[in-house]
Amino acid sequence: MIAVVKTGGKQYKVSEGDVIQVEKLDALVGETINLEEVLVCGEGDAVAIGTPYVKGCSVACEVTEQLRGKKIIVFKKHRRKNYRRKRGHRQSLTRLKITGITAP
Repeated sequence: MIAVVKTGGKQYKVSEGDVIQVEKLDALVGETINLEEVLVCGEGDAVAIGTPYVKGCSVACEVTEQLRGKKIIVFKKHRRKNYRRKRGHRQSLTRLKITGITAP
């Protein structure tokens, strides 16, 4: 069984047992959460496509880690104007383990 879930403005194709990294969610490590915004759910010929979401379908996840992503450098420059700005950014992420998918 696969599902396409939407969280943090992005879409993820998941199946049971997968581990994904999403934008930071307010949950403690070890806590179980349900992702309700499921766009596609099913397997084989029995696939339900939502308009925009599939009613009655949810994805159960366990929070395994709260972490920060790789550092990126944001550099702005205007040539010949002595304007340079260098800034770093690390995105906060949540690592989820998919424990189950409930279909309608």
